[in-house]
Amino acid sequence: MIEVRGISKSFGTMRALDDVSFSLDRGEILGFLGPNGAGKSTTMKIITTFLAADQGQVTVDGIDVLEKPLDVRRRIGYLPENVPLYPDMNIHEYLTFVGRARGLSGDQLRKRLDWCVGACGLVTEYKKNIGDLSKGYKQRTGLAQALIHDPEILILDEPTSGLDPLQILGIRELIKSLAGKKTIIFSTHILQEVSPVTDRVVIINEGRIIADGNLGELSRDAMGTNRVFIGTRGDGATVEAALRELAGVTEVSPLPADGGCRFEVRGPFDTDLVGAVDRLARDRGWELTQLHEATFSLEDTFISLTKRAGGVLKGVA
Repeated sequence: MIEVRGISKSFGTMRALDDVSFSLDRGEILGFLGPNGAGKSTTMKIITTFLAADQGQVTVDGIDVLEKPLDVRRRIGYLPENVPLYPDMNIHEYLTFVGRARGLSGDQLRKRLDWCVGACGLVTEYKKNIGDLSKGYKQRTGLAQALIHDPEILILDEPTSGLDPLQILGIRELIKSLAGKKTIIFSTHILQEVSPVTDRVVIINEGRIIADGNLGELSRDAMGTNRVFIGTRGDGATVEAALRELAGVTEVSPLPADGGCRFEVRGPFDTDLVGAVDRLARDRGWELTQLHEATFSLEDTFISLTKRAGGVLKGVA
């Protein structure tokens, strides 16, 4: 559905994008993740025909964005980082204007207005001038204009910016409800925004793609080994020695403990460390105070992959 192949872009002496490539299938949701200034917005502007790449190619539904930009725009709903709003219009006037510019009229326009206003939570503010809206409602209005023509593809640049926690939850649910119906790219520098919406992420840093894949697979690749934490009231030296003898264990590290002992045990992801440690504890008669497998957060994954790529974290929230 969307193919980005080897695009690069410079602004003067600054290289904003360097050989960026990724693709999306129809109906897929992609989280486009990276710190501020990583190249997310530049990539989205190239996909949506607002900028031209210096080199490389982008196709949308098989259409080259440079050869037929109007055909591409008809298929896309775009929420840019800085929402294009007219402060002297009210929400109804603005969305009606956008809908007509998109070729809607009559019952079709009315149905799309009703759906967008409800889906984006704009009912109570519908007749207010946009200039009088809070930042959160301006963001919702921008999202509504991206959806007004029922596009096949949504390109959302920081869609939850300026929203409160309840509003963010609503936008997440809206994006998830569109899964399978629309192809969606949404960018963010807020790591927690990605995992509730999609498992597929592309991570960009300093204009280069440093990771592309499923969050679980990326976590395993980034962190290298599984981790299990065990706490027991047994003798520390005895417990440590026994843990080191377990098949598949590659590392045992003592941890601070308030009475008894605690250890971090590492091994390959395909090894059932929890089961092995649990059986060992029962065989030895240890009184366990803790036994659980660590989960690698998106933050862990992102930091590890970025460090591996030699990048510097800038503006990560």
